[in-house]
Amino acid sequence: MPNSFYVLNVIVLSVLLYYPVNKLIFVLSVRRLEKKIGKKLNNFQKSGQLRRSRFISIFLIIIFSCLFNINILDIK
Repeated sequence: MPNSFYVLNVIVLSVLLYYPVNKLIFVLSVRRLEKKIGKKLNNFQKSGQLRRSRFISIFLIIIFSCLFNINILDIK
């Protein structure tokens, strides 16, 4: 029972955090790249940054959710 509860909590927290974290990483990476090249990005470059932010978001959120739930549920 506790193992399935842990997995459920990780999935729910990951789903809830995906959109805001993805948006934050996307905006920060677009701003950083625009500042670096000195002009606005075109749609192709923005779509590349969006794919990159999705990958980074999924990776970070799953790790954070696992560690957060281990700490909250006091799993040893």
